[in-house]
Amino acid sequence: VLERLIEQVIFYSRWLLAPLYLGLCLGLVILLVSFVAEFFHFFSTSGVFSSKETTLFILELIDLVLIASLLTMVAIAGYENFVSKIDFKENMERPDWMGKVDFAGLKLKVISALVAISSIELLKVFLNTGSYQ
Repeated sequence: VLERLIEQVIFYSRWLLAPLYLGLCLGLVILLVSFVAEFFHFFSTSGVFSSKETTLFILELIDLVLIASLLTMVAIAGYENFVSKIDFKENMERPDWMGKVDFAGLKLKVISALVAISSIELLKVFLNTGSYQ
């Protein structure tokens, strides 16, 4: 009886992860605000854009999109792998990767995204070396 109770507590404790995945979804809202703020900041600072400024702006947008994609992937795949399957109606679109990314695949995707994000950050630093002196 005690063993069964412990197993049930452990099994249902996976639902404690659900608020964490919801928090990642709220992180998407924060990234969306940052994305829009970058647009307004870029277009409000000056009327003439140098190629360096434009490149840095585009790299910043790519960086935000990669982070948002990473959040989405971790939230959906993590929820499906550790909490519960997401049930869809017949007419709803479902990305091909959903339901197929296991924990090992998720780790590889996260590592790949982190490498891409880090590369973009390094490129931004390289292009913006004048402001670090």
